[in-house]
Amino acid sequence: MNQKITISGSKSESNRLLILQNLFPEITIENLSDSDDSVHMQHALSSNKEIVDIGHAGTAMRFLTSYFASKEHREVVLTGSERMQNRPIEILVNALKDLGATISYEAKEGYPPIRIKGTKITHKKVLINGNVSSQYISSLLLVASKLENGLEIELIGKITSVPYINMTLSLLNQLGIETNFEENIIKVTPAKSIQKQTIVVESDWSSASYFYSIVALSDIGSEITLSAYKKESLQGDSCLVEIYQHFGVETFFTAHSIVLRKVKKSNEKTLEIDLKNAPDIAQTIAVTCFAEKIACDLTGLHTLKIKETDRLEALKEELTNLGAAISVTEKSLHLERSSEINPNVSIKTYNDHRMAMAFAPLALKVPIVILNAEVVTKSYQKFWDDMQQIGFKIENL
Repeated sequence: MNQKITISGSKSESNRLLILQNLFPEITIENLSDSDDSVHMQHALSSNKEIVDIGHAGTAMRFLTSYFASKEHREVVLTGSERMQNRPIEILVNALKDLGATISYEAKEGYPPIRIKGTKITHKKVLINGNVSSQYISSLLLVASKLENGLEIELIGKITSVPYINMTLSLLNQLGIETNFEENIIKVTPAKSIQKQTIVVESDWSSASYFYSIVALSDIGSEITLSAYKKESLQGDSCLVEIYQHFGVETFFTAHSIVLRKVKKSNEKTLEIDLKNAPDIAQTIAVTCFAEKIACDLTGLHTLKIKETDRLEALKEELTNLGAAISVTEKSLHLERSSEINPNVSIKTYNDHRMAMAFAPLALKVPIVILNAEVVTKSYQKFWDDMQQIGFKIENL
């Protein structure tokens, strides 16, 4: 196997930049993500309707909550899919209310849909738990420089998903906005305007994870080239470089690409990995371990309970059907070494794009069926096309 794949821009970076571009029209964005989430974000930002529906796009829900709350004289009802209406938003709403925002719940307390009446926010200090989804914190940071007095966030307790907070701060710094993150205090200074500039979005490392898994399950000497990536990445999921060395996969950086190469057989018996800074790659790693007959203990996964599905329970269900011995807690996953993989199992995806893509590499070991396979468009429009390009045989059932 020796193939080249081009992956679109990071969804995480793109959605942050789309909010910032609407606050600062001086920004031009290149290599924008073509994911459903980013399309939903663009539609929401350009809409003049009272009801804004963002479907399954969790990032859009969190980021737009702060955006609309800070838009004076704008009133919207922000809603989404049935699953979205069961994903909590109360922590962010309470933080915005503490700052002076006007937000109410249209149905169930603590959950979308929410009615937001945009107002001028002048309060500058807010407290929020540090172990919540980093998207709540980034949501506040993205609008902070447009608030009259800027913003100071005090994070209470242990801070998780620091790379995603740093991604947001790094993008603000690129725009010339002053920030400071020391111990548990984040400060953002106000900025009325910025210099005109173009930002090129790095390709998505979460999407790269599936190709790391494919190379890990392939023969020694197999390689895949992915573009466009850089060594000094803002994305927490770039930890894939170190993690997949355990599976015998080395990463070689070129000018604008990475080359993934299987250099040796894995001799690992058990992997212990804390994924608190990169929870989105947990599904990929768990499936890779199962396929390679490696036991694993994955921790730092508490945010997976409130994603597109309860990802921990979904992993437990589908891996068990494949023959795995697996247990999960509220924040961890424990997989025993497998002896064999049950073939021709139909993998339920639970409306979760990462379930479909994480399990797809297993086809290198046994035939499998991925149900509701089109769900991948949430983050990766061309996934199945790219899988066919590198040699996978795909049939529509």
